[in-house]
Amino acid sequence: MLKYIVRRILVFVPTLIAITLLGFVIMISAPGDPVERMVSAAQSGGEIGTQTANQIEQKKFWSRKLGLDLPIFYFSLNTLAHSDTLYRIYDRNERSALSRLTNQYGNWSAISAYFSAIDALNQAHSSLKVDSSMAAGYSLDEVKEDVNKSYFESSALKATYSETVINAKLDALDEIYQAPYMSSFRDKLSVVREKLQAVKETATPWKVYVPVVNFYPQNQYHRWIFGDGNWLTGKGSEFTEGVIRGDFGTSYRTKMPITEVIGIKIFWSFFFTVVSVLMGYLVSIPLGIQAAVHKDSRFDRISSIIVFILYSIPGFFAATVLLMTFANPDVLHWFPASGVEPVQGFGVDAGFFERWSARLPYLILPGISYTYSSFAFLSRTMRVSMLEIVNQDYIRTARAKGLAENAVIYKHMLRNALLPIITVFANIFPVAIGGSVVLEVIFTIPGMGNEVYQAIVNQDYPMVVAVLTITGILTLVGYLVSDVLYAVADPRISYGK
Repeated sequence: MLKYIVRRILVFVPTLIAITLLGFVIMISAPGDPVERMVSAAQSGGEIGTQTANQIEQKKFWSRKLGLDLPIFYFSLNTLAHSDTLYRIYDRNERSALSRLTNQYGNWSAISAYFSAIDALNQAHSSLKVDSSMAAGYSLDEVKEDVNKSYFESSALKATYSETVINAKLDALDEIYQAPYMSSFRDKLSVVREKLQAVKETATPWKVYVPVVNFYPQNQYHRWIFGDGNWLTGKGSEFTEGVIRGDFGTSYRTKMPITEVIGIKIFWSFFFTVVSVLMGYLVSIPLGIQAAVHKDSRFDRISSIIVFILYSIPGFFAATVLLMTFANPDVLHWFPASGVEPVQGFGVDAGFFERWSARLPYLILPGISYTYSSFAFLSRTMRVSMLEIVNQDYIRTARAKGLAENAVIYKHMLRNALLPIITVFANIFPVAIGGSVVLEVIFTIPGMGNEVYQAIVNQDYPMVVAVLTITGILTLVGYLVSDVLYAVADPRISYGK
């Protein structure tokens, strides 16, 4: 058995690699710019240069913290025209514009010089202080409006790749700089035009068709898996220790470590999953046994009808009906409508039993909604499994020896009939981390299902990918536990030679 378990764990390794790759691809391919989402809004009031500098520093910080200042993977297929350090540009729109310009003209060095000229123009705006001395006879509000318009036009140049749009923006800037108080920008704008002309004159589009393979030992995937410290020990890590050590990065929505969020939310998902499974098995297994032993009896027919009616009712519909009936002040206000504990919380001296007795009314309706749908599936699975065994030779032999019916059922039939039930039991592990999204949202349960829903709505992709990865790992663990339980339930199953 031990050798089998070790072999299975080794087989899990390539599967885990595939799971992490899938999760990583989803995260980097998701729409939106993570850096823009993480950057705090600039403070109102203050100089435009100060606000811009603060935003740029924040963008650089979050780009480094999220690992977006690294190449994506260990290698990339590029072209001779493109730069192998384009990933260092932290702004996604600027990276896209640079890539498109390179595809069009094929001369990275000239394009880089053109962007450097735009940077110089933007820095001139950042260092500019608008005051009454600068206006010199003009309205101060008019001067501020021109400066702001000039800044936004010059900033937009870095995210623009269409020649027509670029020329339109340059012409707009040229018109603004005709004002005497903007004369200091004319020379820098002339440099931008010269560099743009150099891009066109030195174009080498043929380089776009020459493939080049670049290798990057340090990359986003490596950092996501092993952290930004020592890949083996994790020492020296600054922002993340890597997925291999249980660090899934930072949530875009809460800006908290994902493992910390999961640690807070997982309890209630795990609680309801375990309770629903235990209740489902305690009711369904005896029900399935009795239905199989008394096949085609009135009990079998009535129980089949009841459980199939229950199974046919969608979970969200049943939860809504329960809420509208038993948590409705206009009908029966027996239970609270949402949450898992009193809003006012508990007293400092409240003991364990006092806390759970106060929580109990909040858990009744969600517990029923979690559990009822499994009755039909588990009981019918148990019934079919028992019927396959009831006519086996060893069962007839046991009865011929004069064994009591209960001994035949629970000692000889039950263990062999448990194999399909064990397979279902393995799903408890991934369900515990994922929770029930629909039921947790309906009952406002602060569990993983509700957290996943909020993550999807708010495009919190690291949280979604973390749940996907952990669910995949726990699914593999569930399969391994099932294999071990098979051998425990049925002595005929052996994993030895």
